[in-house]
Amino acid sequence: MTAREALLQAFDRLFDVAAQKLNVVCTPEERAEAKEQFARHFESPLAMAQRIEIPELPEAVITEMANGIEQLSAAELAGVIASVPLAQQTQQMLRAVAYRQAEQRLLEQLAAQADTRYGH
Repeated sequence: MTAREALLQAFDRLFDVAAQKLNVVCTPEERAEAKEQFARHFESPLAMAQRIEIPELPEAVITEMANGIEQLSAAELAGVIASVPLAQQTQQMLRAVAYRQAEQRLLEQLAAQADTRYGH
């Protein structure tokens, strides 16, 4: 089994725990869509995990994560839900900042090269 497969399998288990905690009943289609969204959101790490072979995630690890979900208070759940769109927006902002910084460094490097080439 690849690490990607193990993570997606763990997602299924943890999704069930979370749905039960929230008293939410999902159709198979909704569950599949949630898993697809997870896979899209973590596309890069899952792609790297595809190259790693593991037996499977240890049951104790999955149980510990499931217990963490079960122990969340209503306020903590609300905080987790609220943090998702903020985390996505933050990632977009950081990408834009990194792009601008890279542009600025490139311009500075080109300006420095121009200075040395033409004796200034």
